[in-house]
Amino acid sequence: MSRPEAALEGLVKELGAGMEELRGRRDELARLIQGEEEERGRLQGQIWALTERLARANESLARKVAARNDFDRTIAETEAAYGKILESSQTLLSVLKGETGNSSKATEPKSTSKEKQADGQKHS
Repeated sequence: MSRPEAALEGLVKELGAGMEELRGRRDELARLIQGEEEERGRLQGQIWALTERLARANESLARKVAARNDFDRTIAETEAAYGKILESSQTLLSVLKGETGNSSKATEPKSTSKEKQADGQKHS
């Protein structure tokens, strides 16, 4: 072989080795890309699952907050009504006591002055 042919053959071998190295790097990079795409797919699946859980939790929380607000409103209304009942009961009791006092005065026998004098003589 002549010198130029040998040089050309050396260049072809170097070019082939360089191409093999590039293909090897490309294949390694393709494996890394595939691994990261799989990881991305897993993460997207987890994000989807977490998003669904978050939506359900938000719906549940909204229902519970609404129920609590209903309880708060019912309790406030009941306490207000109870307060009015107590106030009315106290007023009624005061009126009843006043009427009881008045009716017992009206049913007491009235003594005449002659009876008072007779009572006074009996005790003397």
